[in-house]
Amino acid sequence: MSRESILSAVKQNQPEQHPLPELEPFHHSEAGDPAAFTKVVAFLGGQVVSIKTYADMLPLIKEHPLVVTTHPEFYPDGMQNWEEGEGRQLEKVDLAIIQGRLGVAENGAVWVTDDELKVRALPFIAQHLAIVLKSSEILPTMHDAYRKIGGPDAGFGVFIAGPSKTADIEQSLVLGAHGAKSLTVFLID
Repeated sequence: MSRESILSAVKQNQPEQHPLPELEPFHHSEAGDPAAFTKVVAFLGGQVVSIKTYADMLPLIKEHPLVVTTHPEFYPDGMQNWEEGEGRQLEKVDLAIIQGRLGVAENGAVWVTDDELKVRALPFIAQHLAIVLKSSEILPTMHDAYRKIGGPDAGFGVFIAGPSKTADIEQSLVLGAHGAKSLTVFLID
């Protein structure tokens, strides 16, 4: 069979065209529920801590020997010059504190981009991860999140939901196998 006859057969046997489904019913005008977000993050093995100021994070931060933060106002005593290099300089980081752009109540995910991370490896190489997120930036569903994100405005973006975990054939759950062993979301008003 020739190439032309195959293409002709494909063109003649196209499925009927249907309009795309209406997605408007999936969008919500109300804000996401911080309590629902907190419940899902806990179910995924993380924790949510409500704070009023960045100083409220200090008790948890002080538990970690080597801290990196993308915003010095989160923790001024963090490791300096950590952005220099290709990421290997971060292999001994105990806690990384980053800014989250938005959260999703239905699955506990937090959206972060290059703008927040500065070094893409940071949330995946640190032993523990803390994300600072405004409670007003929690959306109800992923549909709402994608609608708000819109087109790409950064070279890299990722939804992070819970600490890293994997299970083997023997059903042993291992935290931190491919990333952070723990996730703390600091919800600030």
